[in-house]
Amino acid sequence: MILVTGATGVVGGQVARTLSAAGPVRVFCRDPARLPALGPDGEVAVGSYQDHGSLRRALAGVDRAFLVTRDPGGDSDARFLRAAEAAGVRHVVKLSAYAAGEDDADDLITRWQRDCEDLLRSCGLEWTLLRPRAFMSNTLAWAGSIRSEGVVHALHPGAPSACVDPRDIADVAVAALTSSGHEGRIHPLTGPEAISAADQTRELSRVLGRPLVCRELTPEQAAARWSRRHPPHVVEALLRGAERRSRGSKATVDGSVSRLTGRAARSYARWAADHREAFGPAPAALPVPARV
Repeated sequence: MILVTGATGVVGGQVARTLSAAGPVRVFCRDPARLPALGPDGEVAVGSYQDHGSLRRALAGVDRAFLVTRDPGGDSDARFLRAAEAAGVRHVVKLSAYAAGEDDADDLITRWQRDCEDLLRSCGLEWTLLRPRAFMSNTLAWAGSIRSEGVVHALHPGAPSACVDPRDIADVAVAALTSSGHEGRIHPLTGPEAISAADQTRELSRVLGRPLVCRELTPEQAAARWSRRHPPHVVEALLRGAERRSRGSKATVDGSVSRLTGRAARSYARWAADHREAFGPAPAALPVPARV
């Protein structure tokens, strides 16, 4: 049995959908109403990392697990791994971050990810680490201003990042959970090119068939926007990550997606085309003049 955590997120949800369409899978989550539709063999175990009893029940009979945690500085990884060892889980595939392998990254989120990786590698279970660059789906945060103003607001809009399609991360996760040869491996995952927010704005403009403008935020403006959703220590980490991006530190392209899936990594153009409805309907097509 495979257990999938983080299934209410974009990567975990795709992993859960793919696996449940092919065979038995169990999904561990706090809020089942937020789960994607699962296949006929999908099970749901309700609970939280802080509830040891719910973890014990979710891990019963599980031999492989996909681990996603989202609490920088928290102990969710430690709690999960203790329960997984006790339950006899054999292999854990963890969603980490590309920056965890970069020496110049030293923000709070990256340090936490490194600590979590160290916990997994030292716990005695077989492990695989997935280290993706930023998700292409992060640009969904622009949907509101695109629909209402035709504007993208971005910090360092000209700075490139080799962002990755979450579907590619999920495909690699499924491969690591269902085939051999991934144990003890670290998979850095990027898209096929480094692309800036300004480039992404132009691509969305093309896909939507309407003009869009990319406006630069100051660090103070970006911090104010992020503070609506994140606590101060996370905002500070995001600012430091953005500053690294402005120096070109996130532009490296890695070929692991192609090597591990047997196909090219999806481009941002592909992602934007597949998610155009999230940014609002395109303008109605002009009527074709009647022939006379």
